[in-house]
Amino acid sequence: MAHFAKSPVPRFSAEVHQNPYLPEGGREVHAVVTVTATGGGTTGGRPVPGGGGRPDAGVVIVVDCSGSMDHPPAKMRGAREATAAALDAVRDGVGFAVVAGTHRAVEVYPGGGKLAVAGADTRARAVEALRALRTGGGTAIGSWLRLTGQLLSCAKGIRHAILLTDGRNEHESPQELRAALDACHGSFTCDARGVGTDWEVKEVGAIASALLGTADIVADPAALTADFTRMMEAAMAKGVADVGLRLWTPLGAETVFVRQVAPTVADLTGRRRESGPRSGDYPTGSWGDESRDYHLCVRVPAAGIGQEMLAARVSLIISGPDGDPAGPPPRPLPQALVRAVWTDDVAAFTAVNPQVAHYTGQAELAQAIQQGIDARKSGDSGNAMAKLGRAVQLAGSSGNDETAKLLAKVVDVVDAATGTVRLKTTVAQADEMTLETRSVKTVRVKK
Repeated sequence: MAHFAKSPVPRFSAEVHQNPYLPEGGREVHAVVTVTATGGGTTGGRPVPGGGGRPDAGVVIVVDCSGSMDHPPAKMRGAREATAAALDAVRDGVGFAVVAGTHRAVEVYPGGGKLAVAGADTRARAVEALRALRTGGGTAIGSWLRLTGQLLSCAKGIRHAILLTDGRNEHESPQELRAALDACHGSFTCDARGVGTDWEVKEVGAIASALLGTADIVADPAALTADFTRMMEAAMAKGVADVGLRLWTPLGAETVFVRQVAPTVADLTGRRRESGPRSGDYPTGSWGDESRDYHLCVRVPAAGIGQEMLAARVSLIISGPDGDPAGPPPRPLPQALVRAVWTDDVAAFTAVNPQVAHYTGQAELAQAIQQGIDARKSGDSGNAMAKLGRAVQLAGSSGNDETAKLLAKVVDVVDAATGTVRLKTTVAQADEMTLETRSVKTVRVKK
C-alpha cells in the first residue's frame, strides 16, 4: 500500500445562503454558511520518518479488549485485522500508538508513554504486538480516552483517535466519562465505532460528538477492516487542525444557535468560546479537502422599513500551533457577511431561502428519528408512529434516500407523502441501532 506525504494546508472559502428581508419589527435572521476547503488532499511521495522532535501528526487506535469481545470470537479477530489494516494506512513519519481498553487502559505498542514513528519496521512490530491482545475485564472508556490524550500530547498538528467498543461503559460512572471527555476536548478528534449490538448508541454518539469525530455501527465484525481503513485514510488526508468558526454580531444582537448541518447535524451552540467584543468561536475540528454547511440564527435589534444592517460576520480561524497561548495569534481565513434588510414587501420577507428550509427539515428529521426510537423503546407506540411517520415524510421530501431506506426497516410505509406508517412487529436490533446512529447524517440541497 502507498504511504502518502504530508497533506498541504487547504484553502478555505465561505458562501452565505439567506433571505435577508425582514418585516418591520422583525428580529430573527437565518443563514446557511457553506465552508469549503480545497487543496488539502494527500500528495504522493514517501518522506523519511522523523528521527527526532515531535511528529507532525499523531494517531491512536483504541481497541476494546473487555471480556465480551470474545463473544463471539469474531469480534476480537476482526478488531485485530482492522487495526493492522488501519496501521498500514498511516503515513510515514506520523506518530502512532495502539491502546487496549478494559477497566483500565494499557499501551499495546510502542509503550513507554510515547508514540512510535510510522515506517515499515514500526508497523511490522505493531502488527506483531496485536497478536498478544487478550480479552478480559470490564469497560472504562474514560480511562482509555485519558491515556489517548496523554499519548497524543507528544504530537503536533493533526491528532486523531479511532475508538472501538462492543459494550456499555459499565465500570465508570457517567460523570467520570463526562469528565474525561471535557479533559480531552480540543486535544484530539475521535471517530467512535460500536461493533455488534450490545453497546449504547447515545454513549458512543456522545463520545464522537464531544471530540468532533464520527460515530457509526459495524454490526458485522467482518466489516471492521474496510471501515478502519476508510477512517485512517480520512485522518491522513486532513491538512489542518483546530479550525474555528468565528461569529461576530453587532451591538444589541444575540446568537440564538449555531449548528453544523452537513454532512451531519451537530449543535455547536454550547461550545462557544468568547474571542473578543461581541465575538465567539465555535470549534469545527480538523479539515482536509471537503465542504461543510452551518446554519446560524441571530436575533438583531428591531428596525424600521428601509433600514439595513450587518447582522453577523462569519470568519474561519486557524488556531496557533497546539493552542499555545505564547504562540502566534489565530490566523483569520476568508469571511462571509450576513445581512438584515427591513421591508414592507410581503413577498420578499415571507420567502424562505431553499438552503435554510432544507436544513431546518434535516435537523427536524434527525430529531424525529431520535424521538421516535425512544418512544418505541418505551412502548409508546402512538408517539413512535407519529414521530417516525414524520421522519419518513421529511426523508422523502428532502431526497434523503439512505435515511428513507433505514426507516423502512423499522416501519411499514403506507404513504410516504403524508407520513403514514405502521410499526413493524419485529425489528432486528442492528437495523434499529443503525437508524439511530445514522439519523444525524444529512443530504445537501438538490440543484
